[in-house]
Amino acid sequence: MKSKKFILTDETKINIVGVKLYRIKCIETFIHANAGDFGGWVSDNAKVYDNAWVSDNAEVSGNAEVYGNAKVCGNAGVSGKAKVFGDAKVFGDAKVYGDAEVSGNAGVSDNAGVSGNAKVSGKAWVCDNAKVYGDAKVYGDAKVYGNAWVYGNAWVYDNAWVSDNAEVYGNAWVYGDAKVYDDAWVYGNAKVYDDAEVYGDAKVFGDAKVYGDEKITYKVTHIVSGIWSITFGDKIAIGCKRYSIEEWKNFDNETIDGFDKEALSSWLNWKEIVFATWEVHNKLNLKK
Repeated sequence: MKSKKFILTDETKINIVGVKLYRIKCIETFIHANAGDFGGWVSDNAKVYDNAWVSDNAEVSGNAEVYGNAKVCGNAGVSGKAKVFGDAKVFGDAKVYGDAEVSGNAGVSDNAGVSGNAKVSGKAWVCDNAKVYGDAKVYGDAKVYGNAWVYGNAWVYDNAWVSDNAEVYGNAWVYGDAKVYDDAWVYGNAKVYDDAEVYGDAKVFGDAKVYGDEKITYKVTHIVSGIWSITFGDKIAIGCKRYSIEEWKNFDNETIDGFDKEALSSWLNWKEIVFATWEVHNKLNLKK
């Protein structure tokens, strides 16, 4: 049986969407409250149990569930079929709704929103005016803040940060210690990882990969040459090999042949296209 540490009092209100809510009162001292403390607002069909607590003016309504050691406080709201559990915390004016889940030691705060089927877990944090929605996942020690949006099937994890007005969406992944900020977009099947940074008005998309310590402030060009993906940033990445334009031009056939058993034949077919694409890419991204 699901135990809860409170009762619904006779104090009620109708919230902004017309749902009747009840002020709760703690009946058993536990980690979040003492017996006799008044808490926040809960609808009669919402589920708040275990050591979970709703305090201040926070609201839990609909078929939402808050359990484990989770806490919802401030002016936060959890609604729909959303779940907040583990040691997660939702506070400030944050909203978690739809079928979204916030778990582990994750936090959602300020005016942030997590909705749809999105999941925020681990020690991840979503704050300020950030939005995470769709089927997006934010986990590990990742942070999404500012006015950033993460949506679609995008994943942001490890120690990655997405901030300012940046957007990560589609099937894109941002991970490692990577950072995406300013007005940058990462989308499609793109991956940004290691210590890479994507910022300014940069657009990274398609199957592009930005990694290592690369810093991208402009639109990344991407093409596919047979079996290899080619990404043009401040360097040219062909498959897992990333070098400057000068290095690629100076490689002899023996060096290229040593990269992979099919590397030389592909290179001979594609190198002039690669060099021509670099010239176009470079002209489009001249620094102002």
